[in-house]
Amino acid sequence: MKILIKNGRVIDPKNGRDEILDIFINGNIIEKIDKNIMEKGDNIHLIDASDLVVAPGLVDVHVHLREPGYEYKESIKTGTMAAVKGGFTTVVCMANTNPVNDNKSITEYIIKKAKSEGACRVLPCGAMTKGLKGKELAEIGEMYEAGIVAISDDGKSIRNSETLRKALEYAKLFNIPAISHCEDEDLSKGFVHEGGASVISGIEPIPAIAEEIIVKRDMTIAKYVKTPIHLTHISTKGSVESIGEMKKKYDLITCDTCPHYFTLTDRATLSFDTNTKVNPPLRSKEDVKAIKEGLREEIIDIIATDHAPHDLTSKDVEFDIASSGISGLETALGLSMALVHEGVLSMSMLIKKFTENPAKLLNLPYGGLAHGDAADIIVFDPDYEWTVDKSNFVSKGKNTPFNGWRLKGRNLLTIVDGKMAYRDARFK
Repeated sequence: MKILIKNGRVIDPKNGRDEILDIFINGNIIEKIDKNIMEKGDNIHLIDASDLVVAPGLVDVHVHLREPGYEYKESIKTGTMAAVKGGFTTVVCMANTNPVNDNKSITEYIIKKAKSEGACRVLPCGAMTKGLKGKELAEIGEMYEAGIVAISDDGKSIRNSETLRKALEYAKLFNIPAISHCEDEDLSKGFVHEGGASVISGIEPIPAIAEEIIVKRDMTIAKYVKTPIHLTHISTKGSVESIGEMKKKYDLITCDTCPHYFTLTDRATLSFDTNTKVNPPLRSKEDVKAIKEGLREEIIDIIATDHAPHDLTSKDVEFDIASSGISGLETALGLSMALVHEGVLSMSMLIKKFTENPAKLLNLPYGGLAHGDAADIIVFDPDYEWTVDKSNFVSKGKNTPFNGWRLKGRNLLTIVDGKMAYRDARFK
């Protein structure tokens, strides 16, 4: 397929672009990117991107596609359909499947299934430890040969420091990132942030230090073994401060946060809506402010979704027994655009946190728009106002606290490897 995108505002932080340009796609690569490209032929699909932003396809370093084992919550097919609708062309799926992705065969299954049914590129993240139990290292070498791009026991913090040390050393050996879920299990017996809202609701709380203690420990171990570590879904002021201080001394620390951590506070849990139950929990107003400042100051490198779809029965129960998580792929861009509209980030900086930075973390040749690059491209309207309607989600997971919210900014077109994977009605 040949595609010519005309007159769009091309924003590509990786290559320092922010100007009105045309992009010509021939097959699966970008053949030309320039002003006033003239290509003729009946087989060229013309896209008029006037008044729209053209950017590299978004890269999500943290999603849960649930397959294998939990296909009633999500599948590779439906999860990637949600991804391309939201503007993501590459996603990294976490290992907490059933069976756990802690061996070569599960990794190979995910890759094979994604190639046959996926709407976008799916890159598996292998488990650090067998069964995510935090004791014995998983078969990291075999999984790497099969195609994993990272390791993580996401959802669980490795309690044993020596085990984490060994995992980091293996990650360094294979030049893949180790992604750490920072949570002290002994301090995390509750369900909401410890603060004013938990006092009012009476729901068992989780203090901010449950995250902050492990953030400091994991960074200290990483520094000692001289290997990178990526800290995922950072949510507290203390974590931002600690990471900022460590980054001044050690340049191999990276981290991400999620839209709900700079959008909602713990007061949202006062509704007892289980769609507000996430792990780590929604934090205080002060923490939200710190997360935004961390994004502005480039302490927080990446915005990820932690897309965690659930079936209705997993959420339509009492708060304390409900599953944690938000179905986030389809709302991430719209929620994050508020950072631009509020003046927290420039458009270029926001796109960088969704493209260049996650691609760099994973050592991927994506996240930019240059001659010869893979044709992973999105076209979105930064001023498009729309209302979140969970009934229109293509994800099986309808668990969102943002249902009914008015957002400003929406993806309209997603091109994956030169093929149009999602088109809004405007481009049909």
